Order: sequence, then structure tokens, then C-alpha cells
Amino acid sequence: MRLRVAAGGPAALKVLAAAGAAAAPVRLVWGGPIGETAAAAAPLPGRDPLAPAPVIPTPRRGPPGLMGLLPPVERPLAPLSPPWAPALELDSGTVLFSPNAICQFFFLARGEEPTDLTNQWLEWEATELQPAASAALYAQLVHGRKGLEAVEALGKLLAHIEQNLSRRGTAYLAGDTKSVADVVVWGTLFPVLQDETSLPSELQVLRTWFQSMTLSEACRKAADSVLMPKALLEFKSYLQKQPPPCLAMERITSNEPEEEEGSEPALTEEEITAAVDAWAHGAAALPKPWQPQKPVLPVEGMRNVLITSALPYVNNVPHLGNIIGCVLSADTFARYCRLRNWNTLYVCGTDEYGTATETKAVEEGLTPQEICNKYNAIHADIYRWFDISFDYFGRTTTPYQTTIAQDIFQRLLARGFLLQDTVEQLQCEDCQRFLADRFVEGTCPFCSYEEARGDQCDKCGKLINAVELKNPQCKLCRGVPVVKPTQHLFLDLPKLEEQLEPWLEQSWATGDWTANARYITRSWIRDGLKPRCITRDLKWGTPVPLDGFRDKVFYVWFDAPIGYLSITANYTDQWERWWKNPQQVELYNFMAKDNVPFHSVIFPCSLLGADDNYTLVNHLIATEYLNYEDGKFSKSRGVGVFGDMAKDTGIPADIWRFYLLYLRPEGQDSAFSWSDLMLKNNSELLNNLGNFINRAGMFVCKFFGGTVPDMVLTPDDKRLLARVTLELHQYHQLLEKVRIRDALRCILSISRHGNQYIQVNEPWKRIKGDEKDRQRAGTVTGVAVNMASMLAVMLQPYMPSVSLAIQGQLCIPPDCFVLSHNFTCTLPPGHRVGTVSPLFQKLEHDQIEALRKRFGGGQPEDLAVEPQAKQTPPASEPPPAPVTLTAPGDPQLIQELTEEVAKQGNHVRQLKANKAEKAQVDTEVAKLLELKKQLALAEGKSPEVPVPKGKRKK
Repeated sequence: MRLRVAAGGPAALKVLAAAGAAAAPVRLVWGGPIGETAAAAAPLPGRDPLAPAPVIPTPRRGPPGLMGLLPPVERPLAPLSPPWAPALELDSGTVLFSPNAICQFFFLARGEEPTDLTNQWLEWEATELQPAASAALYAQLVHGRKGLEAVEALGKLLAHIEQNLSRRGTAYLAGDTKSVADVVVWGTLFPVLQDETSLPSELQVLRTWFQSMTLSEACRKAADSVLMPKALLEFKSYLQKQPPPCLAMERITSNEPEEEEGSEPALTEEEITAAVDAWAHGAAALPKPWQPQKPVLPVEGMRNVLITSALPYVNNVPHLGNIIGCVLSADTFARYCRLRNWNTLYVCGTDEYGTATETKAVEEGLTPQEICNKYNAIHADIYRWFDISFDYFGRTTTPYQTTIAQDIFQRLLARGFLLQDTVEQLQCEDCQRFLADRFVEGTCPFCSYEEARGDQCDKCGKLINAVELKNPQCKLCRGVPVVKPTQHLFLDLPKLEEQLEPWLEQSWATGDWTANARYITRSWIRDGLKPRCITRDLKWGTPVPLDGFRDKVFYVWFDAPIGYLSITANYTDQWERWWKNPQQVELYNFMAKDNVPFHSVIFPCSLLGADDNYTLVNHLIATEYLNYEDGKFSKSRGVGVFGDMAKDTGIPADIWRFYLLYLRPEGQDSAFSWSDLMLKNNSELLNNLGNFINRAGMFVCKFFGGTVPDMVLTPDDKRLLARVTLELHQYHQLLEKVRIRDALRCILSISRHGNQYIQVNEPWKRIKGDEKDRQRAGTVTGVAVNMASMLAVMLQPYMPSVSLAIQGQLCIPPDCFVLSHNFTCTLPPGHRVGTVSPLFQKLEHDQIEALRKRFGGGQPEDLAVEPQAKQTPPASEPPPAPVTLTAPGDPQLIQELTEEVAKQGNHVRQLKANKAEKAQVDTEVAKLLELKKQLALAEGKSPEVPVPKGKRKK
């Protein structure tokens, strides 16, 4: 095979480094946009390469691993697009043009299979890091910007690498050995950074990793070969003829909002005119809200959306991570769908069969059915408090579950998709029973985690057969089980693979699957599907209707997803109109990433094999994990907030909803933080969103007798309408792609525009002026209160109670509670508003510290905490006593934040002086940066905070 690269082209760097690291036997062709050059013989691994040559046709050698002499008479590779991109021509004649695909190919050829983690890094590099690094390199080479500016431009991305390396505690991105991910990410960073001294000193783990990569033989020699001065001049000359890279909307996920650009994109006249026209059409232009029949059934000609969230295990209480990963995310999207007039059914329920239930029953001295009844009620109560809008919340221990699961089983059996085999299984001789997976714990054979379950490791996520565990123990008696043979039934996944793969390709092409869902599914397919056991030696489960196996039950991961169907059947006897109707129904599955294989491979295979026109998932939405402060949730250790505890904190449900959705782990793990909760409540909700909506409504009441005034739009007002319309369009685009967290930023951005609009125009001053000023005050107030009305609708999927309160205060007509793509005047002149009162309460430092202590482990669960005042009820209820709201420019808030910044700054300096642990310093620095951001917001400035500048080596 031949590799064509262009000296000076950044993409060549990663490709040559990968070829060297993987000792790939390729022949080099050096060239660039100006022509191609044959390569001289590159050395075998271990031999010194010749000095690199310039772009002109000169024989060259590459990094170790590249070999062979390509005679100049051989035909050149196909022209490349774009120029300077590498190309790998395989012996079969196939040509790979993607640098990352070429790198992956080299490592695959060496026998190194990519893991889910390496795939995620490669996707992140291609979609996040590469565009930003290209823009930074363009700024360096064409605009002459210094390296330090480029590093700051990459600040979030570098922090992302630092956080992942620190959290995993590994030397490299995907483990303790170098992988293709390390080479690709290093190859993208090196042209911008050149060496680790360009990195801020606080990114110490990243600096160590970068230095290690740079000093490795393959990377060092690749850099020497590619980044030659004359070659870079050629590349610079090429870049100068190209338009500057245009960065798409930033997509890196963290707990922080995406920082706003210094200047907003210019509005076109067409956008402004369209926004003004839409505004003028008013509420009459809105679609009428759709009221579905009960029970909700598919309607021909409508968009029929079926939403499920992964069925929570009945045997425990869900923590905040469980809630955001499944039910809350699905609820937010379901509410959005209803506001779009899509015919929507959202079902969920408790997963009640299986070993986990038997285990819990043994622990509590109850029967499995008693455990199910107890915890089903607990789950339902928790979700009711969180205002989850299920159309039906059911359970799997029903006659419908038995009927439907057994029918699918019989159809699979009749079509030859089931196998019978003898398997080795652990048996506890003390308990005199075969041990199902959940009754066994031991050391993971893949990552050596010492508390792996018998079916899956919670640390590395890999599925396990219990007999593979090292040092297994019976969970019931802590005895050591022995391996004995037993008969079981298997789903023949290899035989179903030929049906699964084309369906997956079609679903991926037409649906919205999150990146992690695709990675995990691809890894299963790549590794080759194996027969999967679907029976267990248990009593508590759906009975297997086959002679010789009637003393067994279905394995929970064959049985549980069928619960979606049986729960719907308990909701309506016409359940098949949803579940056997792929022509009319779109299915969305919400879950955490550990549930992906069962929903993307095993369950679809079961339904495909049953061959009964089942509705299969179109959109699989999987989150990463939500951690608690610096660790994991643990009920036994009293660490973290669990669903049944949240309502006892005194913090309203909508505040919990907002914060969990604000830090929803869409692209990487995120962490709940009490300090961050307080800051987001006090800044984003109280000082931004709530402040704007309250001021808009209060101005109508105070200055215009509770009646919306006449509005005479100026060019500035029209531009605001267009700006808000663009945010509304972005909100729709994001939610249609189920990017729930990012769409929330659009709401907060609109309220920021509103606060700035009020601050600039000062209606409280203009109302005291002449007729022109009073008219201006009326226009500003009218536009602002209409923005508040639209925000009430946009906010409904996220904070339904607050949305309802705004609707009551502003007397928004019910027919206006529908989402369109236009910002219209829904509260016209003459519309009367109701009693306006504050929406949010400030969270105090002492209150938060008490909660942190209470949920930090080792504290009694009934520790008293001073409750927060409740949210404002709808207008029909008496409002609470008024609370002084803080606004941008509020002296009291600015003074408080200034003092907090100074106090936190001193604390950080003291930690550094005392040589505290780096992780502790990093945490406190992050708090300092957040405080600075809130101070800037309070002062009416951009909340942007620069990347911290640590000391750098000379």
C-alpha cells in the first residue's frame, strides 16, 4: 500500500506518526498541491531515517515503520480533495482520504482493535478539536498571531483533555498504553502548540501527556519530516488564498455554558423584515394547540412520536444521575413534542423481574412481589414530584408482559433463531442453587475492578459471564461458588446479524442516534455477535414456555425491553397501533450509555427475528454519567442526593429540573456540585431569567396600569425581534436533534438580550419624560413582556411549574401555549396582565453548605435543613411576600460577588503557597473563575472569563 502526504500539511503529521507507531509497511509518496513526488526507501523500524527534504521532488524517508522504494514511473495517486490532505491507497485499489480513517487502519492492521473510548476520542477530535485547531493554525500562519493566543482559543478543549486524563488516572487517553486516539489528538495539537511549554502550568496532566507523546520516536520523527520551514511557507502560501476557517457552533460539553462570542453575527435585511412580518401577524398566526384523544393513539397524517425512557430497576431509589439519564430527559423532549403539536405518547415503568429483585427481597426480608409493590410506589411518587409527564407509568409484573414476551419467544423459536446449549454456571453449594448473575460479585476480567457484577462491570461497562469473574463470591452467603453445567436457551445473534446490520444502517442514516450510542453499537458489531443466553435459573420472572425449561425464567435483558410493549398494552388495548406500526410511528429511546447494547442490538434482534412488523427504534438517545461532586452517588454511604431526598431539601422541583438539564451529560460525564447549583440559581435563574420576566411584567403593572401599551417599533426594536427569532430557530434545531442541554442556553440567551434591552432603554426613566420618551417606554415594555410570554412557552419543557406561573401572572391565553418558529406579538396592546411576583428565591451560602454536609456521607439522613421558600404558585393562589430582585448593575449583588471573588482568590493563593494537592487547587480555581463570571454578569459585562494564565517556562 502507498501513503501520499504533503510536507507542511498538518494532517500529514498524525498520519505519519500513526504509521510509525503501528510499524505500518507503507510506501511514501511526498507531494503537495503543486505536484507529487516519489519517495525514497524509508527505513525499517530501528534504523535512522535520512534528513527530511523540502516539498520539491527529492527522495525522502519517513518515520520508522514506513518502508519500500516507490519508483517514479509508477502511476500517481488520484488527485486529492482537499489539497494537502493525505491519501492511503490499499493493495486492493481502495483509497482512504480521511486522516483519522488512515490512522485507524494502521492500528487495525497491527491487530489493535479500537475501543469505545478511542472511538469517542476520534469523533471528538474530528468534530470539536480539529475545527478549532485549524482556525488557530490559520490565525498563526496567516494573521501572525502568537502561540499564546492560539492556546487561549483552545482553552475549553485543552481543559477537556486535562479533565479526562485526570479523572481516569491513566497515562494515555484511552488507557495505560498509547492508542490511535493519542496519536490523532497529538497530531492535531502539535502544529499549534509545538511543545508542552505553551500549555498553561495548571494543565499539568495534559503537559505530561503531551511531552510524552512529543518525545516518542514515531511522533518526533513525523514532526521532523513534516514541519519543515520551507514546507510551512508553501502551506502558508496555500492558506492565504483560502477563506478563514468558519467554526460551527461550539459543541464541547461541560458544566459551563458556551461562552458567547465577542460580537454577534450580523443580521441580514431579509431576516429583520421576516421577523417584523411575523411579529405583526400576532397570535392569529400561531397553530392551534393539539388536544389528543385519550388514550393517545397514532393519527394518520400527523407526526406520531412514541417515547420511552429506560425502565428503572424497581429494587432501588433513583439518584439524580438516574433521573437525568432517563426519565427527565425523555420528559423534557416529550413536553417539547406536545408543544409542537406532535401526537406524542410517553410511557415508562418499573423493571420488576430478575435477580436484582430477588436480591433486594432477601436483604429486606420481603417477598419479591412485596418489594415490587413497595418500590414501584416510591418511584411513582418521586417522578410525580419531579413533574414527569408520563402518559402512563406502569410495571413489568403484569399478565400482558407474560403474554407478549412468550409470544415473541415462540415466534423466535418457530423461525429457528433460538439455540440450546449446556453452559458452565456458578453454583453455591451452601445455598444449594445456581447463582444468577446478580448473585455473584468478583474481579472484572477486563479492568480488574474488584466489585464487578456477574453480568456487567460498572467500571469499564463490558458485559461479563459470571464464570469469567476472578475471585467470585456468592452475594447471599459470601461463600465461594463452584462451576457446574446447566442447560439454557440462547438467542442466535450471529444468525440475526444479516437482518440487524441493514436495519442499523437505515436507522443511523434517517434517525438521530447520539455519538456514544453509535460507538457502543459499532463495537458490538465489529467484535462479531455471539449467541446470547436468554434464560436464567430463577423463580421470579416470566416463565419460559418450553418443555425442559419450565423451571427457568427469561433473562431480564431479553424480558425487560418487552416491558415497553406490555406497559403500553396496560395503557390501551390498542397497543399494537403503536408497536406494530413502523410506517406511522417514530420511536425515541432514552437511556444512559450502559443500556445501549440491549436497545440497539439485543432487543432489535428479538423483534426482527419475531417478524411481526414491530416498531423499532428510530432515535436512540444515550447520556454519559452524572457524578456527585468529586465521586459517585452511594445510597449505602449516604453520598449524593436521591430522588426521595430532593423534596426534603426545600429546593423546588423546577430548580432541580433546571440544574440537572443545565449540566445534562450529553457528550461527556458531568458532575453535580452544590456550589454550582447555588451559582446557577442565583445568576442564571434569579438574576437573569427571573429578573427579566419580573421586570417586564412589573413595568406593565407599575407604569401602564396592568395593560400592555402601544408599541412603535424602531430599527433597534426590529433588530431585537430578528435576534430573538434566530435564538428561537436555534432552540428548535437543537431540540429536534434532542440536544436538550444546549437548547436551554437559547432560553437564557434570550433573557440576556431582554435584560440588555431594558438596561439600554431605561423605561423607568423615560416614563417620566416627554411624550416621545413615554412612547418609547411603552414600546420597550410591550416588546419585553412579549419576550417574557414567549419564554414562558419555551421554558415549559424544562420548568413546567415556573412556566405555568408566568402564564398565570401575564394572563397568557391558552391558545398561545404552542411553539412556532416565529416570535409573534401574543400580548397585543390592551392585553391585561395579572399580579406579577418574583419567580425565584436566592439560595444562601449557609443553606447550601448545610446540604453539602448532609449529603456528603456519614451524616444521618434526617439532619434538619432550613427549607427554602417555595416557588411562586400560579396566579390563582396568594403570592408569597415580595422579594427584592437583583438586576444587572445591582450594587448589593456586585458588592457581594466582589467580596466572594477576593475571598476565593485569597483561598486559592493560600492553597498554592501551601503546595496543596493539584486536584484541590484545580477545583478551587474553577470556583474562582465561576465567581468572576457571575461578577461580570452582574456588572452588565460579557460573562466571558479568560482561560487562566499560569506561569510558563521561558
